[in-house]
Amino acid sequence: MAVEDFLSQDTVDAYAELASATQPLDRLRGIRSLVTALEADAASLTAVRAAIDAGATWNEVAAAAGLGAAAAKWRWQGTDDDIETRLEAGRKRSARPSSKPTDLPGVSVAEAAKRLGVSVQAVYLRITRGTLIAKTVTLDDGRSYRRVMNLSTSGADER
Repeated sequence: MAVEDFLSQDTVDAYAELASATQPLDRLRGIRSLVTALEADAASLTAVRAAIDAGATWNEVAAAAGLGAAAAKWRWQGTDDDIETRLEAGRKRSARPSSKPTDLPGVSVAEAAKRLGVSVQAVYLRITRGTLIAKTVTLDDGRSYRRVMNLSTSGADER
């Protein structure tokens, strides 16, 4: 079986580019192009589905792909829509900033507890009783933060 029988034309082209590279930097570019093309190629998913249909276990698939079983399942298990939904959720998570935003209104529950000299649980109890006002602020990327809004009226300064 030739690679053209199961790889996309983009992947075959990237392979041909690598095979014809004579200079070290051209080989490096060819390797990166081939890796990128292989990641986007449906050949892996097709091979996984064929292996599972033929009776292979997820542990066997994972070992053949150099992955853990959970990673293999995350990458390839389910329908095309299931896989796309997981990949899209992963892209959204990776696009999130790694730090907490500093420009939110009010103060965090932890900061309110520190300023009031009480535990976080005590702050939540005061919120439940209505002696502190808190709002949940949801950012565009889906993250949400509970913020205490009226510390200045409780004897502590708000930012």
